[in-house]
Amino acid sequence: MHYALNLRTFIYSHYFYLGLRVAFGLVGLTLLTLAISDSDTAMTVCIGALCTTLMDMPSPLRHKFNEMLSSVLLCSAVTLLISLCAQVPWLLMAVLVIVSFFASMMVVYGKKSMPLQLAALFIMTMSMEHHMTWQQALHHAGLFMLGGLAYLAYAMGVAWFLRHRIKQQVLAEALFELAAYIDIKADFYDTRFNLTEQFNKLVRHQSILADRQQASRDLILRSHKNSKDAIVVQVHVCMLDLYELILSTHTDYALLRQHLADSDVLKSLHDLAYKAARDIESVAYAVTRKRASYAQIQYEQEWAEIEAEIARLQARGESAQEALATLRAQRNKIRALLKMIAELHVASQKVSEHVPFWRGADMAPFLSQPKYELTTLFASMRMESPVFRFALRVSMAICAGLAIAHWLPYAAHSYWIVLTIVIILRPTFSMTRQRRADRIIGTLIGCVLTALVIRFVHSDIVLMAILFLAVIAMPTFIYLRYRYTAIAVSLMILLQLHLVAPSNPHLVTERLIDTFIGAVVATIFSFVLASWEYQSLPRLVRQVLNVNLAYMQASFELLQGKTFDDIAYRIERKRLMDSLAALSSALVRMLDEPASKQRAVEDINLFIVQNYLLVAHVAALRSILGRHAHELPGTQVNALLTHSHTQVCATLSRALEQLDQQASISTPLASQPAPVSADGTWSGWPLVQRRIRLLQADADKIVIHSAAIVHITSSR
Repeated sequence: MHYALNLRTFIYSHYFYLGLRVAFGLVGLTLLTLAISDSDTAMTVCIGALCTTLMDMPSPLRHKFNEMLSSVLLCSAVTLLISLCAQVPWLLMAVLVIVSFFASMMVVYGKKSMPLQLAALFIMTMSMEHHMTWQQALHHAGLFMLGGLAYLAYAMGVAWFLRHRIKQQVLAEALFELAAYIDIKADFYDTRFNLTEQFNKLVRHQSILADRQQASRDLILRSHKNSKDAIVVQVHVCMLDLYELILSTHTDYALLRQHLADSDVLKSLHDLAYKAARDIESVAYAVTRKRASYAQIQYEQEWAEIEAEIARLQARGESAQEALATLRAQRNKIRALLKMIAELHVASQKVSEHVPFWRGADMAPFLSQPKYELTTLFASMRMESPVFRFALRVSMAICAGLAIAHWLPYAAHSYWIVLTIVIILRPTFSMTRQRRADRIIGTLIGCVLTALVIRFVHSDIVLMAILFLAVIAMPTFIYLRYRYTAIAVSLMILLQLHLVAPSNPHLVTERLIDTFIGAVVATIFSFVLASWEYQSLPRLVRQVLNVNLAYMQASFELLQGKTFDDIAYRIERKRLMDSLAALSSALVRMLDEPASKQRAVEDINLFIVQNYLLVAHVAALRSILGRHAHELPGTQVNALLTHSHTQVCATLSRALEQLDQQASISTPLASQPAPVSADGTWSGWPLVQRRIRLLQADADKIVIHSAAIVHITSSR
């Protein structure tokens, strides 16, 4: 369950804060306008503010201002244009198609532009039934812009006042997701869970974790001006270091299960990981409440059980050496992990003398750098572009929805049909499918609740209180659980219409019919000019391999001591995790598509897992070499690392060549013997050699899976 859906943490989350901020802003602005003007003016101002709220998301202040201002200007232009054309049906239809197309094309700028696209299409649907003179249209657009600018000023004031609080909330969300990540890893020790399924689950969660960490970076690493900001930076950097250690805890789980299945030590390892996750959650919870965190979880019992098992394996002699070495290594890595969690608690308590922040370093590679250039938009206007096809799809669906609304036997609210189409029809089939289910179920529940409220509640004060709660819920769950937002929207709209025109007995029925019509139209057009996920797979696989090569270069330079600055390593690790998250997300979306449109599912999944394992092996090598820093025979270790680096990079390059040539499956490069062998003088040799063998073996598997992916996706 998402942390923000837990009542204990919900009221401290930025989702709930967003709901409160939007509700007080909209209601306050509406009441203020009513105090000095009439209800029609207040409604126009409120809708202007409502469109602007869609861009009210946690962002750096400068980005937030630019994003919200662009929403105000764009939506004001759209409402003016539609209002001017409303009296000429054929012209209105043409403008609706053009606006729908260009608004949908904005999706080319990424996830952050999707609320802007929705805002533009929302106000388009709300304006298309206005019949005004050009003077009235100008006045209406002016009031709309006034509402948007008023909410912009209000939201920026609140965001500035709560700028540190928002950083804490976004950081806490990343910590909660990190704890959920450890929970998945804990189940690797539980023999009831299938290892392959756990790997799949882990990789899927990786994309969520990468998204939350990026949101944290964008807010926290841009600047820190006081001690409160410094503490947030400390916790953030410590969280990233902790993530590195979590990656390093990957081990041979199958071997542990094989040799230790009859022992309680697997349960002890599971309980250690589970407690570590709760420990991280306690830090996240403290951060949400603006408090310092102190360690309260005890691990002594699990440690005693692990030490007892190690002693038992030592007594068994040679027959248990492999299991003993693996268990010892895992114990050491978990010990380092728990030590870092203790440092995480300390980081939340006070400012360190040396804030763990890379002063003088260029933070740009760690941060999102949105670019809104017209050349990007025009370059995507071709049939091969998924965004262009999506824009055409939306335009055609809206035309169909308007035509159906025109021929319905009752006085339909055509904008309800169009709005349902706009909300449901998303750039990908899987997103459309999910949004359709949420919209239909949410609307159905909302209509039933509204009917019950209208039937049994007759107090205007109580109705207004329910309406206010719906206004809070609407933005709170829009990025969390859209189904709840759909319930709140239906409740809010129907109650407003009931208060304005209580004599309409068919209000709820019409809402349901229009929603189902819009859902059917959106479903049909989701197959028109569709862009299926398998079409993007070769590009995403190639991106992963290219980034992995750069990551390996930065990793081995750090491991060999050629550089002591880990900035380049951190940058490449972030890029690799982001590229793996993108590929993993594409795979998840493809699994929601029709079976005939699914390609190479197993190979893609294994390809992602093998690349993930490469990162885990490198992290483990860093951990091993760091623990044995004083025992290292530098020359021999560096020779071994150089050899491994050459082999792994050659293997990844072979995979890239196969992708470029669209070759059939070929034999990966054979690993040459290492130039050095264990000389018995350093206790860490077996661990390093075993980890490098695993690194090379997993790199070899990547060649097979990448070749199979491109072969399958290009041949069907």
